Amino acid sequence: MDDSLLVPVDGSDPAKAALERALDIAADTGATVHVLHVVPTNESRLLRFGNRDIGVLEEEGEAIVDRARSAATERNVAVVDHIIQGEPQEKILAYGESHSVDCIIMGAHGRHGLEEYILGSTTERVVHQSSVPVMTVRAGEDVTRSYPYRSVLVPTDDSDHARAALELGSTIAARHDSVLHLLFVADELPETIDPRSTQLSAEIKESAHEVLQDAADRTELSEESIVTTVKAGSVPHVITSYAESTPTDLIVMGTHGWTGLDRYLLGSFTERVIRTSTVPVLTTSLPKNESRS
Repeated sequence: MDDSLLVPVDGSDPAKAALERALDIAADTGATVHVLHVVPTNESRLLRFGNRDIGVLEEEGEAIVDRARSAATERNVAVVDHIIQGEPQEKILAYGESHSVDCIIMGAHGRHGLEEYILGSTTERVVHQSSVPVMTVRAGEDVTRSYPYRSVLVPTDDSDHARAALELGSTIAARHDSVLHLLFVADELPETIDPRSTQLSAEIKESAHEVLQDAADRTELSEESIVTTVKAGSVPHVITSYAESTPTDLIVMGTHGWTGLDRYLLGSFTERVIRTSTVPVLTTSLPKNESRS
């Protein structure tokens, strides 16, 4: 994910945080950052911007892109910028495909609270449909955005999508010489129950540890750099809580999971992790020719 990074920008704080993360990575790896601003042309979107005409929105977009270009230049990062019209999610995905970007980095929320890039809209659709990894970054004082990564968390369930996330997460951990945390969550409890007060059965523990051991064996990391953990509870709650308590610098997840049952399908666990995590979340899916319906 190091050669070419795409960052959609809209002037919001989360988009600025996403740009900063892209510049961190590019300054470290020599990647080119593609800065993209999409001027919305859908009537309902234009109404949200106070009926301002396309010309005004393009001028605002130029100012946003100029600031992004200046930030990249200050850090000696190669930058390519574009302003285009259309539906944001469609244009972001099309741009990523046509320019063969390696990763899309987006703010988890968007423009001035108007949900232009909020999950359930543009970001969710991009994450769900993208053929390349997508990193979502939140803004705020409680947000962790450490780089280089000291600790990488990969929740796993031994599904194909989880294995794809494991491959990506372990590659990142090796590159940064960081600790790789492998987490299996036994999702048997409602969110209102404290998982610390519940004991897992010996059978579940044995199965979970087998999954984690298999995952660890699939990496090329040393035993000392891998931590395996089994917990019970609500999957998104356990993942985000674990990331906050470790602490973790990056969560890497598949967009589907739990052995084809879509328990990590967006709209469920992955979406909720992205919505609530104070840590950047990198999602990946199987290549289209390998994906399961």
